Amino acid sequence: MNFSQKKDVRILVVDDEREAADTLVEYLSELGCRATAAYGGREGLSAFEEGDFQLVITDLVMPEMDGLELLEAITRLDSRAVVIVMTGYGTVESAVAAIKKGAYDFISKPFKVDELKIIVGRALERHAIRRQLGIFRGLTLALLISVPVWLVLGIVLAWMWG
Repeated sequence: MNFSQKKDVRILVVDDEREAADTLVEYLSELGCRATAAYGGREGLSAFEEGDFQLVITDLVMPEMDGLELLEAITRLDSRAVVIVMTGYGTVESAVAAIKKGAYDFISKPFKVDELKIIVGRALERHAIRRQLGIFRGLTLALLISVPVWLVLGIVLAWMWG
């Protein structure tokens, strides 16, 4: 993915460690994305509700609302949301739990910047595909509704003129 072409990409970074969140926002901004930090799960959920984000990157272990609770709340609001969960306490169990609850991917901290760039690029591509699928589903529904209407209208007109 060429990030320089993605100036309209909005990413929400949620981490209760301010320095970690701010550092990640700075890195994503250098890639050409518009990144916003939220310093906890509840703040992250509020930001998600108010903003139009293509991707959420959230820490797993946070007070009040952890990353899995945030993931569940976000996917209830938008089933097409793409969420990456990151943690310094990575275990196979927590990774599996995050993926089962709908996370796109799971990253253990500290992570390599190149690894993060690849994962973020793939996640943004997934968001674009999901958005396109939504458009195609809408068009399909419109066709399914309009074709019978036109057929009925044609039959009615043929009967009236016939």
